[in-house]
Amino acid sequence: MTPSPADEELAALAWAVAHPARVRILRILIATDGCVCGELVDSLPLAQSTVSQHLKILKDAGLVQGEVDGPKVCYCVNPAGLARLKKLIAAV
Repeated sequence: MTPSPADEELAALAWAVAHPARVRILRILIATDGCVCGELVDSLPLAQSTVSQHLKILKDAGLVQGEVDGPKVCYCVNPAGLARLKKLIAAV
């Protein structure tokens, strides 16, 4: 049986949130009005490079979006990506 496109999409999104640090990042972004820049690293017991790697995975999955603000990138949750994850999980 070949997986459906929705199954493949859910698997990719589930993998993106399969790490506790990425779940924590999403929770922080959801609880924040607007975008978060350097404060995100300060909120986690992880190196800046590790946080950046986790953000890249979340961004590639469409759960997070980033915008360049001078030399920094500010991140916020992507409402459409989060809604899609919720919809796919609800359909399981």
